[in-house]
Amino acid sequence: MTNLRGRNIVLGVCGSIAAYKAADLASRLVKLEATVEALMTASAAKFITPLSLQSLTGRPVIGDMYDAGSETAEAHVAIARRADAIVIAPASASMLARLAHGFADDIIGLTVLASRAPVLIAPAMDNQMFEAAITQENVRTLRERGYAFVGPESGRLASGHTGTGRLSEPATIVEALRFLLGRRGDLVGRKVVVTAGGTREAIDPVRYIGNHSSGKMGYALAEAARDRGADVVLVSAPASLSVPYGVRRVAVQSTLQMRDAVVAETRECDALVMAAAPADFRVAEEAAQKIKRHGGEGLTLDLVENPDIIGGVSGDFVKVGFAAESQDLVENARAKIGTKGLDFIVANDITAGDAGFDADTNRVVIIDGEGPPRHLTLLPKYEVAQRILDRVAQLLEARDAASPAAQAAGAP
Repeated sequence: MTNLRGRNIVLGVCGSIAAYKAADLASRLVKLEATVEALMTASAAKFITPLSLQSLTGRPVIGDMYDAGSETAEAHVAIARRADAIVIAPASASMLARLAHGFADDIIGLTVLASRAPVLIAPAMDNQMFEAAITQENVRTLRERGYAFVGPESGRLASGHTGTGRLSEPATIVEALRFLLGRRGDLVGRKVVVTAGGTREAIDPVRYIGNHSSGKMGYALAEAARDRGADVVLVSAPASLSVPYGVRRVAVQSTLQMRDAVVAETRECDALVMAAAPADFRVAEEAAQKIKRHGGEGLTLDLVENPDIIGGVSGDFVKVGFAAESQDLVENARAKIGTKGLDFIVANDITAGDAGFDADTNRVVIIDGEGPPRHLTLLPKYEVAQRILDRVAQLLEARDAASPAAQAAGAP
């Protein structure tokens, strides 16, 4: 489940060799449980058939704004009013010009003018067309009016030339749409700092002390917070995961680097969710050169304790900790709430084979200072992230209501 579930998405397709990717985009949106209504210009139908999009969306494709057989006499108005977002992919140079100047001579332009929904534009054209002064002026005009853009990308074009003009991949367009829809979420205007992954403590230039954390829980939290409209900073140890669209990543290696990044990013933030697995110990002195074998002799490492990041950071923000335990899950996790100054803690059993490290699912217990622990069933990590953020949003709302400004405004 994402913020696309149950949303009405209008997909506008313009004439471009990249129009075939609209089928993949429509399929992805439907799989994410969005209702997709496709609109096509006359030139788009020369590259991809309306039947293709109708088969994927399960809804009739509208191309003729004078179609008497449409659901109403003014199909564009009906579609525009129920749209949660409009995506134009691919968007041609002609469409950019029409939108910038308010033309209503095609079904897409008509629908955009009649709608109050946010619009995402994914251009696709030859690089010289995109770089032309008038196209760039149209793009600036549309951006100033609040239209969002994704791409175009650089690469080989249909003309055989290389430059900026390729349509963004459908997966990227979907992520950009989720980012756009997040602007109406309950964390809009909030800065959320999330940590992820297992830190690496260098022994020598090629070896390190680490752990099994994949970073998947932290990345899911960053993605979910993005989908709810937050300004998300992801402080990430090394992880083989893609950074969610619209999320700013601060890359770190060691626990000390992660601590410094967290301190810097939480000077002005609303919530810190510490989902990373920072190493508890580091070597006292990193070897400058690779350590060689010594004919069967052992190697002794002098380890020193790393600082407790979340326990050492302070500020007027919601603090959420994680506890990866192998025994006495609730008891061990609850003890950390007071010692680390947490608002609540999320505990998971690292011995479970279907949850925890490197799994796509997790089974956690949410524990705060009051009330019984909340045991969640096995869920995808994105769903777990949403449950955690539900609690974060509640705490932020309560803090706002208790602020001096809110109390003064409510005073008789």
